[in-house]
Amino acid sequence: MSSKVDFKNPNYYTNRELSWLDFNYRVLDEARDKANPLLERVKFLGITQSNLDEFFMVRVASLAKLTEVKYEGTDASGLTPAEQLKAVNDKSHDMLVKQYSTLNRSLLPALNQIGVHLLSVDELSDRQFQFIKGYFHDELYPVLTPMADDSSRPFPFISNDSLNLSLRITKNDDEDEKTLYATLQVPSIFPRVIRLPGAPNEFILIEEIIKRFVNQLFINYDIKEVSTFRVIRDMDLDVAEEDTSDLLKKVQQQLKLREHGQVIRLEVDSDISKKLRKRLVKELQTEEDSVYEVNGPIDLTFLNKLASAVVGHDDLLYPPFKAYQPEELDSDHNIFEAIKQHDWLMQHPYDKFDSVVEFIRQASIDKEVLAIKMTLYRVSGDSPIIKYLGRAAQNGKQVTVLVEVKARFDEENNVHWARQLEKMGCHVIYGLVGLKTHSKLSLVVRREENGIRRYIHMGTGNYNDVTAHFYTDLGLLTCNNDIGIDVTNIFNMLSGYSRPPYFHQLHISPRGIRDFIMDRLDEAIKYVKADRPVHIQMKMNSLSDQDMIAKLYEASTAGVAIDLIVRGICCLKTGIPGVSENITVHSIVGRFLEHSRIYLFNFDGEQQVYLSSADLMTRNLNRRVEQLFPVLQPDLAKRVVDIYEIMWTDNVKTRTLDKDGDYKRVDRRGRAPLDSQEYFADQATKLADAQQNSQRPKSGAQFQPMMSPQNQPDPFTDDDGSDEA
Repeated sequence: MSSKVDFKNPNYYTNRELSWLDFNYRVLDEARDKANPLLERVKFLGITQSNLDEFFMVRVASLAKLTEVKYEGTDASGLTPAEQLKAVNDKSHDMLVKQYSTLNRSLLPALNQIGVHLLSVDELSDRQFQFIKGYFHDELYPVLTPMADDSSRPFPFISNDSLNLSLRITKNDDEDEKTLYATLQVPSIFPRVIRLPGAPNEFILIEEIIKRFVNQLFINYDIKEVSTFRVIRDMDLDVAEEDTSDLLKKVQQQLKLREHGQVIRLEVDSDISKKLRKRLVKELQTEEDSVYEVNGPIDLTFLNKLASAVVGHDDLLYPPFKAYQPEELDSDHNIFEAIKQHDWLMQHPYDKFDSVVEFIRQASIDKEVLAIKMTLYRVSGDSPIIKYLGRAAQNGKQVTVLVEVKARFDEENNVHWARQLEKMGCHVIYGLVGLKTHSKLSLVVRREENGIRRYIHMGTGNYNDVTAHFYTDLGLLTCNNDIGIDVTNIFNMLSGYSRPPYFHQLHISPRGIRDFIMDRLDEAIKYVKADRPVHIQMKMNSLSDQDMIAKLYEASTAGVAIDLIVRGICCLKTGIPGVSENITVHSIVGRFLEHSRIYLFNFDGEQQVYLSSADLMTRNLNRRVEQLFPVLQPDLAKRVVDIYEIMWTDNVKTRTLDKDGDYKRVDRRGRAPLDSQEYFADQATKLADAQQNSQRPKSGAQFQPMMSPQNQPDPFTDDDGSDEA
């Protein structure tokens, strides 16, 4: 039957950008879900905004550029860039309405009920009014810079993602009342949310203070109108690469240039006058579809700060849990001895990321370690791993680090760390021409009694000690010899001209991961045709590659049972008669950002277990260096399968993709609730408590108290609009 079906029929595909917006709607659902703690709901609404901002800066900007040059090519779903841009703006306008109805009708009233108030100037007590007056004069006034906009002074440049006030004014003594215009940027060096005196949880937004006293910046003028606005610009980095020798300079140049990218989205107060709105649209050269009228405070990312500023309501946050770390992988034990005994699987954040940091720390000071090689895609602003790599180099070890300076929105941070690593004596490479290096690999070469041994860490996520607290990822520590040879070959390929003829255990993009998964699906089709049972299970952030989806359709048509957990973008449609009836798609959106990539193939009881840094997106399969690696140790392979099964049976945070393209919550009637993330957090806490109790000293003995768990930053989606993580 498969030969008669056109698996690339545009009707079989959902547009990538619209699918991403569906994902952001699922995040918005979490803000609306009364089963979630109130302050977490507030944070989720803030996250929908930061997600949208990044989506517009990159994905929508790309559509705008293609539309501008009248590109008529179509995507897998058959839409031209102009049609996509229109559909995206239409859906985003609907989302804006839902975001602000959630804020105004649900979250702010609920916050008021618990004594948390976001006040306007009119609602302030005398004491609070005197406070904001003093704050304006002492703090804000010296910093504010009003920018006149007239024939001698052109409309000022409005920087990306800045909050601004647009003013319409007249001169006091001007009988004609000629309208004049000015712009005032709200300075970002001050907090947006200002705590007021008199009550522990009363706040005001900084722009409200400025609006109230803005007339003091325009002496002898009457203020006719003040309106808030914000622009989102094209922030995509366009680096043409001939070679990587001057890549750092090119990235730095582009970082400066992109600040002046085209305006992709203009947000204005909903009560703005037609006159002022028309002027902003004209001066900022904005398309009408790209103007968003906002019924509330512009830029909801302030909600994360508001939720964090609330005091005395820890009960309205997710309860803390204890992450587990096997004692063999802590700083009191030799981690290389532990890895020599057997492989170790870690599921973050339930298993501490400290073990990965410890792996690099011990390598940096171990006398037997000769070399450390590592890929860095995203690291934190104050990365301990960078510090230990520098220490290793200073201790005379050969340290080679691939820093991906094209990691979107982390370019500046990564350029900084590349320079620092070079200063500390590390050998830094910047990746391959035309390819981003997205693989997550560490290699430690150690001299031992029996010769050289390689120790490896491979992961599905970044070497970022901050995001490891709220991204779910899987990592493997091993000293398997075949894997060690493969990883050595990858680093030789990245740093030199080596092209290994084959890999023993790993599969590498570009091409290698695509070919491997295609082969597995072909194998599955053969099994089904021979009446042998086969089951494919995959988990990823995004599924958008047309060839891969066509192959999944082909396998489904043949009768292969396929289960997919896809957190974000999914261009595949379920329930197409004769095409995708054997494919089920789940999406989990919850407390933690689902970021692990799992690929399971069960051929008549023979279970193959793989983890990967790659999603099934064209860029991950064609234009990135990625790795897919097996979990060979039977007990760990079983653990990965169990992890997948628990996520698959989640009936609290799971949505199922139906044949109409809608994501529906699971019908839980008659079933015990299972929140997979909560389940894993509970299991980790039990393991951590059991380990602590088993180590508890006898009465009277001295012992060090455990450090309190680190505060968890707000979950922030890795871009699925620009999904880089």
